[in-house]
Amino acid sequence: MGKKVVVVGQGYVGLPVAMRAVEVGYDVVGVDLDDARVAALRDGISFVDDVSEATLQSALASGRYMPTNDYSDSAEFDIAVITVPTPLHETLPDLSFIESSAASLAANLRAGAVVILESTTYPGTTEELLVPILESGSGLTAGKDFYAGYSPERIDPGNPVWGFVNTPKVVSGIDAPSLEVVQGFYDSLVDRTVPVSSPKEAELTKLLENTFRHVNIALVNELAIFGHQLGVNVWEAIDAASTKPFGYMRFTPGPGVGGHCLPVDPSYLSWQVKRKLGQNFRFVELANDVNDHMPDYVLQRAMRMLNDLGSAIRDSRVLLVGLAYKRDTGDIRESPSLRLIELLLECGALVKGADGHVEAHRWPAHVEQAELTSETIDSADLVILLTDHTDFDLELLGRSSTPVLDTRNRLRGPNVVRL
Repeated sequence: MGKKVVVVGQGYVGLPVAMRAVEVGYDVVGVDLDDARVAALRDGISFVDDVSEATLQSALASGRYMPTNDYSDSAEFDIAVITVPTPLHETLPDLSFIESSAASLAANLRAGAVVILESTTYPGTTEELLVPILESGSGLTAGKDFYAGYSPERIDPGNPVWGFVNTPKVVSGIDAPSLEVVQGFYDSLVDRTVPVSSPKEAELTKLLENTFRHVNIALVNELAIFGHQLGVNVWEAIDAASTKPFGYMRFTPGPGVGGHCLPVDPSYLSWQVKRKLGQNFRFVELANDVNDHMPDYVLQRAMRMLNDLGSAIRDSRVLLVGLAYKRDTGDIRESPSLRLIELLLECGALVKGADGHVEAHRWPAHVEQAELTSETIDSADLVILLTDHTDFDLELLGRSSTPVLDTRNRLRGPNVVRL
């Protein structure tokens, strides 16, 4: 194919894009400023559960994949895809990663190239922030000298059915020629592309998808709290409602929301609405309030369980099973487990964690790492199931004599209490 693709960010979004681009014949440079991550990639070690080490090693062996922390390796690129984080900083959108990656790419931008943003952000970012940085740093003009567009990521880590290739890809460009180039690139990677009229619509598409999930998860989380207080089995009600073949979509409670999407993306939308329109996006604010406080509710339930046994939370040995925010991934960003750990430590609990998916250098401080074994469970005063990875032997928890708080409705046993 002969074209050089630069993928900025080699995490849960960028690495699958890079691997697929190598697979179809592009020469790919994967840029990431995390030195430990780059070193692991060079050694053929994948930290992304959706990318097997065999796939990574095959890409390296092809000679068409170069992981690097040096933007100079992106020189003379034809296509650049930006998949960097867009976190919140003190409740405000932090676009510094987009800004710095755009400035670094601008130094190597040449006529005829295309830059595509995939990072989740508010409507207007591509045209109002990204493009001016590229123009300023390169001396080129967007739409005349180079192309630009936006395509929201739709990666669902750990999903065995819907992956990068078979999930429809929304695409956009700052003008018709840019859309043609952006769509042509993704047509070579995925089964189906869905063009929209401008980057703003594409940016809003991503926020709409995640806000929909965020609000509905908040609904069932609040139902779980009130259901428990009313003595109603909310899990059974959800199962029953899920038999309705129309007008209902299943969502389930949990210890909170995490990852790079749900705790962050809806706030980008509410921030933009407030900034541009002076209005409050009340659904998002309510959902944030409910979901952000679920770890507090988990702590309350844990304290009550220990109290019923005549124990205090202080000096109790608490084993957290699963720290990642989602099943079968190692992504611990914004995971509700982090807030729960903070709360437990503040209460004086002795905290252990079991999760072989989380990268060692991202393991939370002051939490002892443990394997999920009968001995580990028996040595705890309380176990809390937070993430139900499929490689966990959950039957061990169900059979255990140690009290277990199950936040995922996966366990059955005489000492199991559901959220």
